[in-house]
Amino acid sequence: MKYDFPQEWNDMTALLEHFRLCKSDIVTPGGRKSPISSKIDTFLYERGWTEKHFDTSIIVDHDRYDSPTHKIDCYKNNIAIEIEWNNKDPFYDRDLNNFRLLFDLRVVSVGVIITRSDSLQEIFNRLGKGASYGASTTHMSKLLPRIEGGGGGGCPLLVFGITDKNYTEE
Repeated sequence: MKYDFPQEWNDMTALLEHFRLCKSDIVTPGGRKSPISSKIDTFLYERGWTEKHFDTSIIVDHDRYDSPTHKIDCYKNNIAIEIEWNNKDPFYDRDLNNFRLLFDLRVVSVGVIITRSDSLQEIFNRLGKGASYGASTTHMSKLLPRIEGGGGGGCPLLVFGITDKNYTEE
């Protein structure tokens, strides 16, 4: 990816180099979108990434059958990024299936998932948010078995787990 998509690679590495997981991001309720996901989105949107929905369908003998996909959180130059910070873990299945389909349709070249590392659970527990970030929510140990089981099909995948090394009390 570094050589085929240098600008997108630079955007992602800059994001990860500058990202800090602040205590206030964890203790502030998210509602529709967590402050953490919003921080990542904003960083990428400022660099030309967009939220993207694809209008897909299958045509059989002049009959059109809609085949809707889920929107991509951040998209640029055939690179699709999903931020799964604290959703229920079946969202990984949705994202991987979406990457597979869009890769097969040649509109996604690489699927990227940014999630949280299991090492953050200790911090969540200490801040009294452990129940909100429970075992059935999105974290790396829920994602890797899905990837190893072929969940993304032939789509090349790149996954990042934000670790406790990114945490700051502010």
